[in-house]
Amino acid sequence: MRPPTASTASAGAPLARAGRYVLRVPMLLWHALVHLPLVMIGLALPTDRIGLGGESLRDRLARAWQGGLLRVFGLRMRRVGTPLPGGTLFVANHVSWMDISALHSQRMMGFVAKREIDGWPLVGRMARRGGTIFHQRGSQESLGGVLGVMVERLRSGRSVGVFPEGRTRDGVEVGPFHARIFTAAVEAGVPVQPVALRYGARAEGQRVVAFHPHENFVQNFLRLLGEPARVVDVVFLEPVLPGQAEGRAAIAKISRERIVAALREP
Repeated sequence: MRPPTASTASAGAPLARAGRYVLRVPMLLWHALVHLPLVMIGLALPTDRIGLGGESLRDRLARAWQGGLLRVFGLRMRRVGTPLPGGTLFVANHVSWMDISALHSQRMMGFVAKREIDGWPLVGRMARRGGTIFHQRGSQESLGGVLGVMVERLRSGRSVGVFPEGRTRDGVEVGPFHARIFTAAVEAGVPVQPVALRYGARAEGQRVVAFHPHENFVQNFLRLLGEPARVVDVVFLEPVLPGQAEGRAAIAKISRERIVAALREP
């Protein structure tokens, strides 16, 4: 049997994408119009008092919805390593708006995220319910308030997740980590656990998932809804424990090095 010609292959790609939209759009509508209201009711009730498998029912509901959203997009989550319990500062490379959902699907944490996310459909609502701390980028006053909230949460035994690069890039490059955000972990005396996010086998999907030039959230959302299925690795790496590194700059450097090394692994 002859292999398909270039024209046949190119013609098949739009058909495959159209087929994925036909399948996934109804799934997305069901997840948004049926599952989301049920989850929001559960979050409004005192479900934080009900334990389930080592976490509260409230956290389990939020994590299940986030994981379900990623499954709608054809993403299959795979956890590597073990997230630390209790008050921990989780730091990850920033690839896409999907990063928060990917991390939430494995471990509940309150994120520090740009204020624009608060207005995004679906994602913004769940971010608010998930305890996201919204930060106005470029505002030192906003950052000071964010750090205060982070320290309070970490000292109370709750975890916080941050993207120390401050913004997304092309999906492949890992930018410098801003050391100031690590101040919260130093002041609270809690461990920092780096997390590497790898989209696709050998991280081949990083550029696909990342925002393309001049692409806004809605455009990226719709494009990714038609992309082929892929595995996402959420890799919890060796933590930096209190006292293991001298100051926030050293912690930032170690965390970035461990994430970069994990992204290069087969």
